Amino acid sequence: MANDISPLQSRRAEILNGSTSPRELAERALKNANQNAGRNVYISRDENWTLREADRVQKEFPCNEFSAGAFSFDEKPPLFGLPVSLKDCFDLEGFRTTAGTRYYADKNEIAREDSAVAKRLRVQGAVITGKTNLHPLAYGITGENPDFGDCLQPADANLLTGGSTSGGAASVQEGSAIAAIGTDTGGSIRVPAALCGLAGYRASVGLAWERGLWRGGVHLAQSFDTLGWIFRDLRDAPLLAEGLFGLPVARESNFRVGNFQAPPKVQVRIGAIAMEFLNDCDAEVLAAFASCKQSLAASGADIQSFDAQYWNDALSIYAPIQASEAAAIHAAASGRDYSCFPAPPGCENFPHFPKAISERLAWGASLDAEEVSRQRQRHAEFRARIDKLFQSFDFLILPCSPVSKLQAGKDHSQTRPKILRYTAPLSLAGTPVVVLPFPDGAGIQLSAPRGEDARLLAYSALLTSGENDR
Repeated sequence: MANDISPLQSRRAEILNGSTSPRELAERALKNANQNAGRNVYISRDENWTLREADRVQKEFPCNEFSAGAFSFDEKPPLFGLPVSLKDCFDLEGFRTTAGTRYYADKNEIAREDSAVAKRLRVQGAVITGKTNLHPLAYGITGENPDFGDCLQPADANLLTGGSTSGGAASVQEGSAIAAIGTDTGGSIRVPAALCGLAGYRASVGLAWERGLWRGGVHLAQSFDTLGWIFRDLRDAPLLAEGLFGLPVARESNFRVGNFQAPPKVQVRIGAIAMEFLNDCDAEVLAAFASCKQSLAASGADIQSFDAQYWNDALSIYAPIQASEAAAIHAAASGRDYSCFPAPPGCENFPHFPKAISERLAWGASLDAEEVSRQRQRHAEFRARIDKLFQSFDFLILPCSPVSKLQAGKDHSQTRPKILRYTAPLSLAGTPVVVLPFPDGAGIQLSAPRGEDARLLAYSALLTSGENDR
């Protein structure tokens, strides 16, 4: 059975009842930092800075145990005293933003102010443990990084974390952060969360824009970029969403679901992707998907399959738009002066990035306006079809990835298109997605219509899994 209190709520309760403090929580977290084989979960961190942040939080929001006139539990900011990690594509005052590349590590100056995300975290009482590793430019799905080292899972040195929020997933898995800030363009929260056996939440496209949270952040492709979290327990998703986005999620709802393994009756319509689409899934993924459908059906959900044949077109729409936008971002940031760098053949404009990424950027830069416009029309049509699909269902489910493990040191040149086939459709739709964690890296995507983040979070928070409680 699931515990009565989630990990995040447990830590908050420890602080509020005086059994621990933000500093003590931070000290515990920091002892766990960089525990993977490469010692590269974080690109940059400063333990003394983090401990000073913990002291600041305690001073700004004193607890009953520590001072008179203290804030009550409900008056505390949502992230009060919680150690969280920050993906190294957001500025943090006093640190350098690398976007996972030596090029930007050398080019960028020390940040003079916080990004909007870092500022929001600090205002909400979070204690930032450091800036985490990522797939270079957030432009990849495996977590491989030739500049700062491939990000391996702390729990298994034979496995990559997945990406691009690779260090974020590793920080939660190792316990140096209770939650990790990530970005998701084509699966960069969903995939590492799934492969590392964790929960994840990517917000609807547009939510971060509405909240002004992209200031001081490095984009990959604005049409698809969104923000979110990687964490352990689905019950913590509403509080994390409130902390980052100020998104109110009702603690009570018409959903009545208990333990995910055997929930009571709840009436929702869930579309499950047709089995024909899953022809390249490994056995662990198929087993998890079957178990997920069985559990949800046992809860009273009406599970119906939907035809996803047209989803096979998603990557051919997504990839050129993404590449075109990414090329424009990094050409501008580089000033188009690449004369001092050796270039892979055909990639003379982007030689300072890994070859596979350089090739994508070069291809994106070569696309003319007419071709990009044609793909944007296809995008609009695809998105409309997903919107229509949601007229028949409250939620959709499908695997995050057809593979449950990415072996370190293997050839993953074909891994990206294989995984993006599962993640790109919902990126095109711009919908919110929660990752339902399953053992052995076989997480499942649960998605709601665009803009219905609160409803998705309220439902998924009640799908608690004893597998992820500690």
